[in-house]
Amino acid sequence: MKFKADEIASVIQKEIEQFESRVDVREVGRVIEVGDGIAQVYGLSGVMSGEMLQFPHDVIGLAFNLEENSVGVILLGDYLQIQEGDEVRATGKLLRTPVGEAVLGRVLDPLGNPLDGKGPVNASEFRLVETPAPGVSDRQPVREALQTGIKAIDAMTPIGRGQRELIIGDRKTGKTQIGVDTIINQKGKGVKCFYVAIGQKDSTVAGVIETLRQHDAMDYTTVIVAGASSPAPLQYIAPYAGTAMAEYFMYNGQHALIVYDDLSKQAVAYRQLSLLMRRPPGREAYPGDVFYCHSRLLERSAKLSDDLGGGSLTSLPIVETQEGEVSAYIPTNVISITDGQIYLQPDLFFRGQRPAMNVGISVSRVGGSAQIPAMKQVAGGLRLDLAAFRELEAFAQLGSDLDAATQQRLDRGYRMNELLIQGVCQPLDVIDQVLVIHAGVKGYLDSIPVSLIRVWEKEFLTWFHDRKQPLWDRVKALTGKMGEEETDLIEAAIVEFNEFFTKAH
Repeated sequence: MKFKADEIASVIQKEIEQFESRVDVREVGRVIEVGDGIAQVYGLSGVMSGEMLQFPHDVIGLAFNLEENSVGVILLGDYLQIQEGDEVRATGKLLRTPVGEAVLGRVLDPLGNPLDGKGPVNASEFRLVETPAPGVSDRQPVREALQTGIKAIDAMTPIGRGQRELIIGDRKTGKTQIGVDTIINQKGKGVKCFYVAIGQKDSTVAGVIETLRQHDAMDYTTVIVAGASSPAPLQYIAPYAGTAMAEYFMYNGQHALIVYDDLSKQAVAYRQLSLLMRRPPGREAYPGDVFYCHSRLLERSAKLSDDLGGGSLTSLPIVETQEGEVSAYIPTNVISITDGQIYLQPDLFFRGQRPAMNVGISVSRVGGSAQIPAMKQVAGGLRLDLAAFRELEAFAQLGSDLDAATQQRLDRGYRMNELLIQGVCQPLDVIDQVLVIHAGVKGYLDSIPVSLIRVWEKEFLTWFHDRKQPLWDRVKALTGKMGEEETDLIEAAIVEFNEFFTKAH
């Protein structure tokens, strides 16, 4: 067999031309201990805090503790597949999550993996899960209203775009419902919504998703789920991942709303990780930096300056109390970070006052600057009136004789209480709220029996839209400014309807 020298030469020539000198340089460590969602890794001396690490079976880890001889890693996946001695690779990247229009309408885990069976998320952009909050000069004051559609909240503890309003109360007092109603009320208002479920039962989360779907709210909403069955590391990073997805819209000049349900469960997950990592425990066994854990999260909500596009991120963190203990560690921490709180009280809830808001403790530190002028006009004294009514009611229970003026204030208080009761998933337009609250505050309901107040409200709004729609449109067009003429016309309409209502009932 003869060799053809020119053929061999051409093959060698081709190989030399195509040869690339590639050296695969990777920092590699070994697992020396694993269990309970954490791993100790030896050999990764150049790793960054918060860096993603690649474990076998596509499990991602996050560098959590940088120690002298090893790295404490929290595992964002099935840690049961990781064995002692497994190889761990440093990626050189910080944890990131998919963002953009592609995540809207989806149910995802904190890493951006789909949980709704609708296929992969085709996102073209990613954001870091942990990013610094905008500075003081990058923000502007909160002045634009974010309507929840709930009369009691929009009238007495108004929420503005870019605000952080805490929803706090015992379990089963309607905290989640306020968040869900607020999301449903953003329909058609151009606000992108994010609901982060942390440590919730999967059945509860499924119920929330179904409610949002029934009200066509999933079109503009993303649900991030780290349920009760998810490992603690995923529950810990879930709110940061949700915030990263919401921030994308804020920095693109749009408006976003995020509901964290709830941060007390995230704090428990963080405490679990910290104790497993042998970090020193502090009050209630929480680590010393649990305050920073929440403050760096909530400070990312802001109303950006016009130079940065004027976008906003509004957050409604939820915190659960035990037996109404507002002075516990996590509740006091989050109260001090947020711009006000809505406190839900169990006895009001069981009495049928829904939302069960305690007017005395609930505040909004943004106040009237986040209200439309008409609402500020009609609801200005409502808070104080209701707080005074609560005191009078307690006094009246002693059974002593009451003078006519006190009895009249009590009667009006009962009617206002009844007027502020609202069914679930029934948000009201802010102009409708102004009309009914105006009727109550000005005494036009004093002659209506308390048992018929909610019937009156329903029939009045239907009648007003049928007969007086031009007046409604006029107030709406004035962006809620009611002059003397509009006020007189509205009051005349209420008197006209009351005559018709009294005859019918």
